[in-house]
Amino acid sequence: MAFSDRELLARIIKCEAGGEGEIGMKAVATSIMNRVRVPSGEYHRIGQGDIRKIIYQQGQYDCMRSYLGGVANPQTIWANPPEQIHYDIADWALAGNRLYNIGYSLWYFNPYTACPYAFPQNGTGSFQVSILRHCFYNPTALYYKT
Repeated sequence: MAFSDRELLARIIKCEAGGEGEIGMKAVATSIMNRVRVPSGEYHRIGQGDIRKIIYQQGQYDCMRSYLGGVANPQTIWANPPEQIHYDIADWALAGNRLYNIGYSLWYFNPYTACPYAFPQNGTGSFQVSILRHCFYNPTALYYKT
């Protein structure tokens, strides 16, 4: 049985940011929905406004990978069912709400150190803000050419 969009988003919120509190989870949900709503570039072309295509895009979210570095990944959306807070945040994000300090960030990650200025490596994102352990990155002009 396929997950609904709501269930899928709630699961990825829990898996990607479950330990980051409500603000951290809303930040990640905002970033995911930014990819769904971006008007051009790679995520627009691939996702076409479909959250499922964004979440299932290969290589984007560790929680969608059964294996990481050749080792079974214990932290996947399938192994970690969401709780009410994750559904509430998914509903919040799907209704069009967003954290404005995230800007139009399309990427986030936990560098386990200070946030680098650019991410990903190809220079398509520039640092926007740090929320708890995650760094968020807005698209640069180069992204819109992807």
